[in-house]
Amino acid sequence: MATARQPEGATGTGGPEGGRNRRGGTGRRRGPFRTLGRALHFPFTGPARGIRKATHAHGAGESGLGKLIELHGVNGAGDVMITVALASTVFFSVPTDEARGRVALYLGITMAPFTLLAPVIGPLLDRIPHGRRAAMAGAMLARALLALVLSSAVVSGDLQLYPAALGVLVASKAYGVVRSAVVPRLLPPGFSLVKANSRVTLGGLLATGVAAPIGAGLQAVGPRWPLFGACAIFIAGTVLSFTLPPKVDSAKGEDRALLAADEQHLHGPHRKPLKRPGLRTVGIAVTHALGANAALRCLSGFLIFFLAFLLREHPMSGQSAAMSLGIVAAAAGTGNALGTAVGAWLRSRAPEIIIVTVVGLVMAVALTAAALFGAVVVACLAAVAGFAQALAKLSLDALIQRDVPESVRTSAFARSETLLQMSWVLGGAIGIVLPLRGSFGLLVGAAIVATGWLTTVKGLIGSARHSGHVRARVE
Repeated sequence: MATARQPEGATGTGGPEGGRNRRGGTGRRRGPFRTLGRALHFPFTGPARGIRKATHAHGAGESGLGKLIELHGVNGAGDVMITVALASTVFFSVPTDEARGRVALYLGITMAPFTLLAPVIGPLLDRIPHGRRAAMAGAMLARALLALVLSSAVVSGDLQLYPAALGVLVASKAYGVVRSAVVPRLLPPGFSLVKANSRVTLGGLLATGVAAPIGAGLQAVGPRWPLFGACAIFIAGTVLSFTLPPKVDSAKGEDRALLAADEQHLHGPHRKPLKRPGLRTVGIAVTHALGANAALRCLSGFLIFFLAFLLREHPMSGQSAAMSLGIVAAAAGTGNALGTAVGAWLRSRAPEIIIVTVVGLVMAVALTAAALFGAVVVACLAAVAGFAQALAKLSLDALIQRDVPESVRTSAFARSETLLQMSWVLGGAIGIVLPLRGSFGLLVGAAIVATGWLTTVKGLIGSARHSGHVRARVE
């Protein structure tokens, strides 16, 4: 069979000219440019791919949990940028006595209204379950705009600093409440709630650890730059919120949780309409665990504010005030990350016993720190408190997953998170009003934990004995 002759001057893809075009000429010039482009992009695309691979592992990518982990990392990075800017303005920029007055004013103007608003946040968000993605995006966008307001206030010192800071605080806590309600909707197959929350929390801690030195570097450039950085981060978070799966907004099968243990309502959600719904459908074990966690969260708020002023007045030997605070903060962050990792490894084993043990451990370490007050024991207390807070919170999550009916589980997470945030505010208020005497202050901190431990230990141990007979362990 004769073959068709190619017209003279034509160049087919397989002809000599085509081969020359692919391997030589323009193609040869493109090769180095492509290599250079890949080299320039790799510092950004390489870590991004690594982060995406880690956050989307074990089915988290398919379920949408990976996107929530990334969103929570963005949230933590933005919050720490604002914290760096405000701490430098309200705390480090003036003498100690004046700083204490300014922080007290800051707490009074921002946290007093927040204490009144916090109980409203959870129930309000219960009423808009179909708008959870919009609520998270709104919390991000609000903080982006408020960061711009704060960028002017930190330079001029105007009073708008305080209402803007209050807005940031409320938006941050609103995000936290919604995030707690969203996690149960995004569990991959075979994932426990504890493991999912561990991943989300650890992602936030890692992002905070990365963003903190960046914020400090921006602060060295100028007081407004960390807030510009926060604005950009929160705008990215606004966009990321809408990438969560649509099932986040679904309220199918959900009801309202009532968070007070009541023998008449331990076996299911309260079906009758109430004018003032309480907390009765979550069970006795959950309410005792919530009380113990509230004590630890109260201690956390207390230590943050008390040690901030104490270490500024009496820094660690051979260290500046800022370095002393940094050491304590690093110890607390390391303890928190370790507690999160241990919680994921334990997989909900005997959550009541874990809570009783870690709260008792914190109480013992706090008493020791009060008796042997010094830099090392203060850092150890911060690390142990961070470890216990993370592990106790994951154990509370396990109890909610185990004991709370699925129809009210999402609401239970939202309302319990609101209560824990209020406990943190109370602890911060106690820390700001105490005299700066180390041993006395840590003794007060030990008393806070002891109150939570003594009022819950009997109920938690009794629940552990009962659950050992009638319930299988939650995996």
